[in-house]
Amino acid sequence: MLIYGLGLLAFSYLAGQLFGDVLGEMIGVQANVGGVGFAMLLLVLLHNYFQKKQWVKAQFDDGIGFWSNMYIPVIVAMSASQNALLAFNNGILPIVAGTLIVIIGFALVPLFSSIKTTTHS
Repeated sequence: MLIYGLGLLAFSYLAGQLFGDVLGEMIGVQANVGGVGFAMLLLVLLHNYFQKKQWVKAQFDDGIGFWSNMYIPVIVAMSASQNALLAFNNGILPIVAGTLIVIIGFALVPLFSSIKTTTHS
């Protein structure tokens, strides 16, 4: 079941990167815009969805937990190496887009915190 956690993580990462690339192209920036954040959000949402459908077994949860613990530091390190200077040199739009994403993210924290899941034993 550990491999299912890796599969879900890989899918989330690839989908997030694709969405970040498409979003970057749409706003005129030749860079990935928010792909890591979208990937992490997708991973959380899919995991919660699978739990609600009761498709998640304990070993699957262990796989998700293991890869999530590995994923966050690796992805943050990869994101830190992206060229932020390129975004600043492309004008005000990347700065506005980045700021809006952060504000929307902070605004969604209470919403996601209020979602309660029931644990079935």
